Amino acid sequence: MGNFADPVALRNKLDAMGCGVGGEAAEVLARPAFTVSPSRQAVELVVVSPTQLGFTSETVTLAAVYKRARQLGFELAAAEVGPQLRIQYLDQPLGEFLTIGMEAIKTWEGEPTILNVANGGAGLILIGQDGRADAEVPVSSRFVFAQPHRQVPGSEQTSRIANGVTRTERNAQPANQHRGSELTH
Repeated sequence: MGNFADPVALRNKLDAMGCGVGGEAAEVLARPAFTVSPSRQAVELVVVSPTQLGFTSETVTLAAVYKRARQLGFELAAAEVGPQLRIQYLDQPLGEFLTIGMEAIKTWEGEPTILNVANGGAGLILIGQDGRADAEVPVSSRFVFAQPHRQVPGSEQTSRIANGVTRTERNAQPANQHRGSELTH
């Protein structure tokens, strides 16, 4: 993260690459609450579903997913992770939707919105989705959270957390890997 001077430059990059930006996502990127990092930094990410977090019902609230992820040591990602991941994850499989586990940003109409990096068949896109704490999400949804930064020079550490969730930390991991990936550049 941190390789764009401002949100406008980030949005221009998405446009130049031909990545779509849905209406709600465009509003999020234009809001004052959406900021970009002032310095370049790598962010380690983990992709997990509510099922992997231990939920067994068909749906679960966004607040419950976030609470459980935090209990397992994951952190909410900065909003910038959404568009950065969209820019860097160009080989996203068809039909994959990755919900960014982030603090919601309100649209112009005051609707709390979070971002989703998707390839729904019409091309690569960044879309917005309901970011209310009580929003129900399917347990099969896949969320992107940040992992706390840890120095693991030249090594790999994997630990089993709970219910099938595995945390992996790697240095210099390619950006298109889901579990333990880093946003760079």
